[in-house]
Amino acid sequence: MKTRVKELRARHDLTQEALANLVGVRRETIVFLEKGKYNPSLKLAYRIARTLDTTIDELFIFEDSDLE
Repeated sequence: MKTRVKELRARHDLTQEALANLVGVRRETIVFLEKGKYNPSLKLAYRIARTLDTTIDELFIFEDSDLE
């Protein structure tokens, strides 16, 4: 899974810590998301998308290999 979390977070001038606080997770979770090493729950994906004023589809890019 590819992610645009870092790009969209920067557009909103948010630090990893600030985004983490807004969505109710630890900063490390945001770090792992940005590196593509963590698959968020639907609830967390929704919170992040809403906070960054985007959609889940725009925020996370799923590839066919992710579904296997």
